Amino acid sequence: MLSSKSFSSLSFRDYRLFWLGQLISLSGTWMQSVAQSWLVYQLTKSPFYLGAVAAAGTLPILLFTLGGGIIADRFRKRNLLLLTQALSIIPALLLGILTDFEMIKVWQVAVLAAILGTINAFDIPARQSFMSELVSKDSLTNAIALNSAAFHGARMVGPVIAGIAIARIGLPACFYLNGLSFLAVIIALSMIKTMGEKHKTTASISKSFIEGLQFIKRQTDILGLIIMITIFSLIAMPFITLLPVFAAEIFKKGAEGFGLLVGATGAGALSAALFLAFKGDIRDKTKFMSFSAFCISLPLLVFSLSNNFHLSAFTLYLTGFGLVSFLATANSFIQLSSPDNLRGRAMSVYTFVFLGTAPIGNALIGTIADLIGASKAINISAVICIIASIAYCMKICRK
Repeated sequence: MLSSKSFSSLSFRDYRLFWLGQLISLSGTWMQSVAQSWLVYQLTKSPFYLGAVAAAGTLPILLFTLGGGIIADRFRKRNLLLLTQALSIIPALLLGILTDFEMIKVWQVAVLAAILGTINAFDIPARQSFMSELVSKDSLTNAIALNSAAFHGARMVGPVIAGIAIARIGLPACFYLNGLSFLAVIIALSMIKTMGEKHKTTASISKSFIEGLQFIKRQTDILGLIIMITIFSLIAMPFITLLPVFAAEIFKKGAEGFGLLVGATGAGALSAALFLAFKGDIRDKTKFMSFSAFCISLPLLVFSLSNNFHLSAFTLYLTGFGLVSFLATANSFIQLSSPDNLRGRAMSVYTFVFLGTAPIGNALIGTIADLIGASKAINISAVICIIASIAYCMKICRK
């Protein structure tokens, strides 16, 4: 029997519209992500370029997302999201056209990835903090879990469709479909009545920036989470960038195998999101996140040592489960611990360490993989994450 808290956020009309629009759009986003990685691999056959293009897409988040948090706190979030979603159509269509006419070069993929990353630097903090204004405080954790379910459900479905589309129709179709998918969010946002709060302030942008960082520093539980998310983003999550290498060179499965590996990670992530949605809330969030940290690092170690495709897909399922369990719980913990006037900035710091540090990690792990091989690079990553998980667990147990 379902708890009264299960899926409670869907009782809010505006959140339902927002969630459905995202579900469609995110499927397109994951299709493009898979197609873009496969395109880069076809053009270069290089793990380094896979990491470099991924870094180009996330570097703008490192540079601009903290500013995006300030913007999210100062302007109406619905209007800001309408703008960012409309702008996101442009790089997707350009990538499709250039690929379709066989004019595409790897540097063009990197430039278009950087443009989309710049848009996301302003989109993500606004989108994350907007959820708290679409539902009641009691339903926020559920809303975040369902948002993760949409994200990772799309992560499971999008790559599988992309793998089939690449093999049977061609790469450009994935980029065109992603461009069209943004219309779903634009339509949903135009129907939402909630505009998003606008917090008036006379403080300068630099003072607002410092105020947000000081808040994080004072909240030691949030600071500990931010450090762990940084480690996972830098060291663990770049494994996704190297999956084309595993699919093509280690498992000999090609584009469809690549889609299945990414889809397995998405299936685990979706399972975690649905578990959290059914659960309604996690009472002891810090202990749950400590357990989730090991669900990321230990399966990743097994994946790095495996030569069996099915075993590797299963370990990626477990890694995906651990990642979403940790990140979704951390997301709700930070939002619930932040006052309304600082929530956009708090979520921009979350986005900064979650996505903004990824270019450094992608470039680092891509370079290491070029030197010693993809399996050994992921092996080193997993060992570092296990050490970090032990340290975080010891910190929690001392409380």
